[in-house]
Amino acid sequence: MLAALAAAVLAAPSAGAQISDGVVKIGVLTDMNGPASTPTGQGSVTAAQMAVDDFGGKVLGAPISVVVGDHQLKPDIGAAIARRWYDTEQVDLIVDVPVSAVGLAVQNIANEKKKLLIVHSTGAAGFHGKSCSPYAIQWVFDTHALAVGTAQEVVKRGGNSWFFITDDYAFGHSLEHDASEVVTKLGGKVLGSVRPPFATPDLSSFILQAQASKAKVIGIAGGPPNNTNEVKTAAEFGVMKGGQQMAALLALITDVHSLGLQSAQGLLLTTSFYWDMDDQTRAWSKRYFAKMNRMPTMWQAGVYSSVMHYLQAIKDAGTDDPLKVTAKMREKPINDFFARNGRLREDNLMVHDLWLVQVKKPDESKYPWDYYKVLTRIPGDQAFGPPNPACPMVKK
Repeated sequence: MLAALAAAVLAAPSAGAQISDGVVKIGVLTDMNGPASTPTGQGSVTAAQMAVDDFGGKVLGAPISVVVGDHQLKPDIGAAIARRWYDTEQVDLIVDVPVSAVGLAVQNIANEKKKLLIVHSTGAAGFHGKSCSPYAIQWVFDTHALAVGTAQEVVKRGGNSWFFITDDYAFGHSLEHDASEVVTKLGGKVLGSVRPPFATPDLSSFILQAQASKAKVIGIAGGPPNNTNEVKTAAEFGVMKGGQQMAALLALITDVHSLGLQSAQGLLLTTSFYWDMDDQTRAWSKRYFAKMNRMPTMWQAGVYSSVMHYLQAIKDAGTDDPLKVTAKMREKPINDFFARNGRLREDNLMVHDLWLVQVKKPDESKYPWDYYKVLTRIPGDQAFGPPNPACPMVKK
């Protein structure tokens, strides 16, 4: 009896030693109340908690917990929270992190502390380019994939003349640049562009210039709030009814929901995920809807997918050591309700298939959130392209 008790006591520390600090802690660093809070925010927190619950709440015998931080879209606040979490609160993994400037600031802290970061709602291609890091993973999209995927498929369908309405900051310029390259490479023409400043209250003059260009496709190279306001203004001016096509290089299902089908009908966009695509996507999304009363964005669905893959990698590796875990994450393909033909590449970009979709007309929608017609699958390697040789982790 005493021998058995002694053996149990001796064995107990070694069981816990596989997990640093005896707990796996995941921090959802997001925008809880600002303009990114609907497509990320509480929905991302809910998705992360769903993954933890579905995994069983423990890994290698250690409990898994989720903590939440609001970076308010400010890089200094995001970096400060990340530093505190990694330094004093034993957070093992930070997820979500909308807005590229915040994501890159947090990535610097992750590198310094040698802790993991997975971004979902940050699209800067630098994450897997010159700024790539063994500690930072990009899971859902990058600006290049969305711009290239949309432009390529639209040109293939006859949309061979483009005019861009481009948000006048680095993110918008990047979208326009990547899409323009594809359009011209495929034999199309870019007839011009206009560049409204961020959060421009009246976009009428920019829409009128795009309409007057007679381009077959008006490319919306920017994010909220301009992108949704541009679609709404274009609908008021009858742009699509007049025969021009609008293609959003970044738009989310929550954007379409807020616009309504009357305004958004006919809009083309590329997405990593659509809740109503098949039985798998519907089953998970309906569980999410029961908690949030709205359908998930690609970013929120991606949070669940990555957290599940991360926890399984800890289990497979027998440790939560960051580099051993990412090595395990690379070993297995990622085929779940979120990702098809997914794999974590050497540059820490998760490459997977994307989907070109078109927003339905009001009379085509048969039930709530029935918003998209899936037009085609875009293979991941085609959309994301090869690894960037500027990334030091890419074998030359």
